[in-house]
This record gives sequence, C-alpha cells and structure tokens, in this order.
Amino acid sequence: MSPILKKSKQRDAILSFLESRTDHPSADVIYMHMRKIMPNISLGTVYRNLGLLCELGQITKLPCDDKIDRYDCRVTPHNHFICDQCGCVMDLEMDSIDYIKETASENFGGQISSYHVFFHGMCENCFNESLDEE
Repeated sequence: MSPILKKSKQRDAILSFLESRTDHPSADVIYMHMRKIMPNISLGTVYRNLGLLCELGQITKLPCDDKIDRYDCRVTPHNHFICDQCGCVMDLEMDSIDYIKETASENFGGQISSYHVFFHGMCENCFNESLDEE
C-alpha cells in the first residue's frame, strides 16, 4: 500500500500546465512558466515534482536526442515526432504499431516490456518555410 500523498499547490500547478500543452516542454520551460505564477518556486522543486508525477504515472518523461528530457501528460501509448530543424516534439497520431514489440522479441532471449518510438524529419512549419525559400 502506497503512502498517502499530501496535496501540493506546486505539483497541481505543474500538472495543470502540462495538461494545457501539447508541445512536450522541458523542465526549464516548465520552471520558467511556474516562476510567473509562483515566484518563489525553485528549479529543484520543479524537478522533484516532475519525478513524483512520473512515479505516480500521471505524466511521462521523454528522453530526447538533444539530452533534454521533455514531459508529456498523455500517458497512454503513443508515438512522437521530433523536428530535426526546430527541435519541436509532438504527438504523432497513427495506427498502433504494437506488433513491433513482438517482432523485436522474435530473436531476443530476454523479455521486452515496453518501447519508445521517435520519428524524425521536418515538421509542417519548417517544411513550408523551406518551400517558401525555394
């Protein structure tokens, strides 16, 4: 049985902020926003609460190629797209590719419990800008 968790204004504000976003912000972006509404909040408090929200399963941490973790309040399985031009991270709406876990397991002696897929390329905005430059 897990211990009862005290209600926290900071944690609630961080979760609310993440629920309002689809761009998967970094801890630094979250911290900068939280400072606007809670001037005394520390970066350490933001990181501790992000870690706790991850442990509780309320958010997920996305380890991105730029070594900067991003946070997502959509915890159901889904895939992501990373723009190689501007670095944006967004949800990629598509049919399930859960068969990939079974395919990967065929020649693997261990047990695969989960997977993360990041698609890379150029987002729509960057793609359209590149067309305008031609």
